[in-house]
Amino acid sequence: MSHFCPAYPPPRQSKASRMLLFFSARRSWLDGLYERSYRMQMGEVHLPGLDLYMVNQPNLVKQVLVGQATDFPKSELLGDALRPLLGDSIFTTNGAQWQRQRDMMAPAFAQTRTTVAFPVMRDAVAAMLERLQQLPAGAGHDVEVEMTHVTADIIFRSIFSVPMEGPDAHQIFAAFARFQALAPRLMLPALFGVRWLVLPWDRWRSRRAATEIRGLLEKLIRPRFDAHRAGQGAGPTDILASFLSATDTSTPPAPFRFDELVDQVAMLFLAGHETSASALTWALYLLAKAPDIQERMHQEVVTVLGDRVPEASDMKAMELTWNVFRETLRLFPPVGFMARESAQACPMRDKTVKAGASVVVSPWLIQRHRELWDNPDAFDPDRYANDQSRESLRNAYLPFGMGPRVCMGAAFALQEAALILSSLVREYRLEPVPGHVPQPVGRLTIRSANGVELTLHRRIPSEQPAKAAP
Repeated sequence: MSHFCPAYPPPRQSKASRMLLFFSARRSWLDGLYERSYRMQMGEVHLPGLDLYMVNQPNLVKQVLVGQATDFPKSELLGDALRPLLGDSIFTTNGAQWQRQRDMMAPAFAQTRTTVAFPVMRDAVAAMLERLQQLPAGAGHDVEVEMTHVTADIIFRSIFSVPMEGPDAHQIFAAFARFQALAPRLMLPALFGVRWLVLPWDRWRSRRAATEIRGLLEKLIRPRFDAHRAGQGAGPTDILASFLSATDTSTPPAPFRFDELVDQVAMLFLAGHETSASALTWALYLLAKAPDIQERMHQEVVTVLGDRVPEASDMKAMELTWNVFRETLRLFPPVGFMARESAQACPMRDKTVKAGASVVVSPWLIQRHRELWDNPDAFDPDRYANDQSRESLRNAYLPFGMGPRVCMGAAFALQEAALILSSLVREYRLEPVPGHVPQPVGRLTIRSANGVELTLHRRIPSEQPAKAAP
């Protein structure tokens, strides 16, 4: 059986010059890759401002992210661009400060919390389905817009216990979009040692968007923070409540300060909707281009759910739905490149990584590596039934990272994805818009430069599989 291979930027035949690499990466990190990038075990690039090493070999990846994680703290390159918005959040910190934050935030994402969060997710998905019903029948629609909306709504409801409605919420949403678009322009010159190429106008717009977002978040957090400190009632049982109650292990135990709360909430809103929206958009595109898999998935969803409202326990029963999303994360990992910094000189293969050098682990490359995966560019959700792919999953699959800094919201994101995908496929048949080919670009996340245009056809009762007799 042949499988659909989604388009991605064709790799160069040979390594680009520094100048060409700069202008290519300015548009997308993916444009700087060349054919050997997908086969090499380890590569290096020496830039005016930085020595950069790319590691694809599984044992080296585990060395950087797991075994010697403390020797490879998170790189400051990304942190510098995001700090005006995220402050000293768990995304930008290292060492003891990061560990304190991680320990205090972990209870909000414990496995039991996914069940608590499910009704919130379900309400946001119901609102999404209502919005989709307003679309013109048979017209193409950029599903990236709706996936960004629904995932932002879910994380907003999960943090604050209110839907993402009203002018403040939409102002936050719009300001986040501006901030994300500007981030690559601020990061790239630092990487190439030419910070002076950052336009003052871009830096000012980025800081203005960050200030706007933080001001709006402060308006939402301040009343709950003051009420909690004054001991005024329990309030909602949401993520913010967990953060308000969290304390560290100092003597006496210390809670998050107000500015720390704003940092963590800003990080959660950015990471919580941006990464999920990216992956879900690509999942819908892949399903539209693989109608046989889409129909199998529809039958699975209807068999499990029938016409009733989904429950959290239903999600685990939809194996194909999980594998569709698992395969989407392999082909289009939301975070395509993870940068670490070598705290000291370190031997790797036949090279010596200097202290202060950047070491990049790329899920995009590792999960499409020619020697680690069979038919690596193909969309094949059934691949996980064979032993070879199980081995690849153990050694070469890291869409959520691995080690101490593995994404603590992974279970939340997976449940969210299963609910959204199953709800959409139950109600709609997805078709690609003729002539439209999405163009993957690597920026903060892997998005499409020209959107993802699909046609959503409402399913009629005759399309539903017959229900088994009681």
